[in-house]
Amino acid sequence: MRFARFILPLLVLVLNALPTVVRGQEVPGPDENIPHLITFGPKAGTSWGDDDFSQTFFFAIPKDYKDPFYIRVWDPEIGGKTDELNNFWDTKMVYSIYGGRGCYTHPDANGISPSGNYKSGTLLATRTFGMDNKLDERWFTFGPFNPADGEYYPKFLSNIFKIVCDGVSGDDGNLYRYALSRRPDANVPIDGANAFTYEYTFRMWNNNDTSFVSHIYPFIDSGCVYVQQRNFDWDSDGDFIVVSVERKGQVLPLSGEDVWETSRMPILEGEIGKSLDFRFYKRKGELVKNNNVVVSVQNQYGENLPFFSAPIGGVPVYKPRIKVVPKK
Repeated sequence: MRFARFILPLLVLVLNALPTVVRGQEVPGPDENIPHLITFGPKAGTSWGDDDFSQTFFFAIPKDYKDPFYIRVWDPEIGGKTDELNNFWDTKMVYSIYGGRGCYTHPDANGISPSGNYKSGTLLATRTFGMDNKLDERWFTFGPFNPADGEYYPKFLSNIFKIVCDGVSGDDGNLYRYALSRRPDANVPIDGANAFTYEYTFRMWNNNDTSFVSHIYPFIDSGCVYVQQRNFDWDSDGDFIVVSVERKGQVLPLSGEDVWETSRMPILEGEIGKSLDFRFYKRKGELVKNNNVVVSVQNQYGENLPFFSAPIGGVPVYKPRIKVVPKK
């Protein structure tokens, strides 16, 4: 498994050190300041900002949680106020939820492309959505689910479930959000739960004020020497700044339209076992609207690193080192 070589023992220690209540089962999470996830129909050009017309997220539910739970989707249909029109509404999306053996640990499940057996595990629920005014800007609830029906992963001390959103027809953009909940009719958090993905496809804000900075948080494992970030179709829209406990703000390159940009960054000692803060600032001046983008991160072995909706170890804050210089 790509993710397992170094990260897991360390990650368990960090997860256990988190506060009791984690809001990370909201996707995108509150700390990320991202308006929506986005997935296009397969007939859309990749210049619209989706490289593969599919997106996978995982939910980690603590092993001690035994009650039924629900996975909720905000605005699951395609064709209303929020979604992105391309000529006329003709798009359908399939949401599929998986548990059971291999839903997470199968190597294809934690990749960054919808290939091979990325839909591994046991199918627990699925539904296809097209245009449906009754669900426009409303929540749709899957479940209830039994936590025991996930794939128990001892090193996470959690049951893992997977949700895949696939564009299966048309060329419009589906903007949506997820929530993990104890109730079917409201978003009630599960203590200690979190959500994560290996490739993030999302919508930037249609606002370039500094309060609309978006964040994603890759976790850095104990064997990581450097990371390689890949971002797609950013339309050269602003600045990509990395902040950590040891990094006040390092600039990395952003991609242009319909192209990938790749760069490497060495990992500093104090960043091991913590999250990085990838910050995305919109370009000043003429506003780039409806900018949809893709990001992934790999370590030196080509293993994909996860983005957690609630950053592991908390949101990183730069801590300058104070050097004491003897008086001459």
